[in-house]
Amino acid sequence: MMLSDLQTKDIINVFDGKKIGMIIDVSLDREGKIIEMSVQRRRLFFFSGSTFKIKWSQIDKIGKDVILVNVNM
Repeated sequence: MMLSDLQTKDIINVFDGKKIGMIIDVSLDREGKIIEMSVQRRRLFFFSGSTFKIKWSQIDKIGKDVILVNVNM
């Protein structure tokens, strides 16, 4: 899977069922495995300038259209 494939998916927090935002970047370890994703927050209908990190271990499922994460925000 390519970064561009991940960037087209909505990120949903299973903690509260809300859309979080969109992936803008990923961090890799020395072996090329994703360790965390940088996400731009979504506020109502627009994306804010703030970003935050989601660790790979917080991802529950990557589906066709969404990425389910478990983050207590």
